[in-house]
Amino acid sequence: MTTFEQTFEELPLAGVHDLAAARHADGWRYVQILAVNTEEGIDLVYSYMKDGHLANFNVNGVKQTDVVPSITDLYLEAFVCENEIHDLFDVAISDIAIDFGGMFYQLAEKAPMTVVSPEQLAAREKAKKIAAAKAAKEAKAAAPAEAPTGPTEEEIQAKVVGLDPEKAAKVRAAMEAKAKKAAAAAPVPAGPTEEEIEAKIAGLDPEKAAKVRAAMEAKARKAAEGKGE
Repeated sequence: MTTFEQTFEELPLAGVHDLAAARHADGWRYVQILAVNTEEGIDLVYSYMKDGHLANFNVNGVKQTDVVPSITDLYLEAFVCENEIHDLFDVAISDIAIDFGGMFYQLAEKAPMTVVSPEQLAAREKAKKIAAAKAAKEAKAAAPAEAPTGPTEEEIQAKVVGLDPEKAAKVRAAMEAKAKKAAAAAPVPAGPTEEEIEAKIAGLDPEKAAKVRAAMEAKARKAAEGKGE
């Protein structure tokens, strides 16, 4: 019973001809070159077969500025696919052994396989927006939560202006209570650790090291006091 195996591997554009040369030397049969129009460019899939093994190699995102080396010096029959890909997808392929110079097909428009319909374009734009919204949501979820901030004195003044004294006093008291609660919830910056102090003063002369240590320890004490309030 004959077994069949199929594999897929990534292939850089620069490796197209070297791969063909290695496969040819090892007795592999050329099967096809498949082209697919994608968001990133044109994907090319080179397929070779030997002893029931179909090996596919993907060259992803070929741009119009790229030049693909022909493999027709090794596999002459590849001239059909290479001319088709040039005419239908506008992919530049150099040194095709039998080159039709863009006249392999009589086409009404250039590179018809790269034309995107309004419906396809709308679907792509929608997919991009969904992906962007999802990424933004994930980034927001991963970001540390910000502590709520209370109203400033300017905001309080703007709120109470024009109110009668009794109502203004009540509004001010409520807003000041909110500001105090927000201040209590705000994270207090942590002071430097002993390890950070040691790292900072390493290599300094003793006098300067003593001054830097004193300043950093004072900062650490201030931070500790803030946490204890």
